[in-house]
Amino acid sequence: MTVRVVVADDQEIVRTGLRMILDAQPGIEVVGEAADGEAAVELARRLRPDVCLLDIRMPGTDGLEATRRLAGPDVADPVPVVVITTFDLDEYVYAALRAGARGFLLKDAGPDLLAQAVHAAARGDALIAPSVTARLLDAFAGSGPAAPPAQPVDRLTDREEEVVSAVARGRSNDQIARELHITLSTVKTHVGSLMAKLGVRNRVEIAIWAYETHRVPPRSPGR
Repeated sequence: MTVRVVVADDQEIVRTGLRMILDAQPGIEVVGEAADGEAAVELARRLRPDVCLLDIRMPGTDGLEATRRLAGPDVADPVPVVVITTFDLDEYVYAALRAGARGFLLKDAGPDLLAQAVHAAARGDALIAPSVTARLLDAFAGSGPAAPPAQPVDRLTDREEEVVSAVARGRSNDQIARELHITLSTVKTHVGSLMAKLGVRNRVEIAIWAYETHRVPPRSPGR
């Protein structure tokens, strides 16, 4: 199945480059382009793509606001969003994930990682640039959330705790299955159960919850 993508960036040369990269990837087709967040929201609502690829810094409605309007917690029928930016700033990453983004990449990520992020978002998974994942989550684990993280109504099982830890460390379903010696379908069942128990909608939110509740300890300095 072909993943249909809308690309939004205020620089035409960047949009053209992203379109060329994505259209060259198997199973991906760019179906629309926008030069600002407002146009991206309108285009996404009209075309209903499988994934939106949004720059953060755009005139008027920026990528963060566009992400909230397309994929935020209050959106009944969200469109998966991957945020891509030149700026490796923790506050941008955290804000994008809180707004509902399923991925966060830097523009120097390369074609392979870009394609992986698009496919992951279309599947309901999440991919964040490896260079920012651990640093971001460690920083917010150390400072703590603005409000106490929600606790699950039903206690997590020991196996679910193991899956939470693995998700927070960026493991894919295949990797979790190998590490825990369980089937891929069992991993998917556990991830679905976790999303229901925690009241979250994707793996990124599971990971943030794990760090906010100190289920995954911050790394040692220099690691």
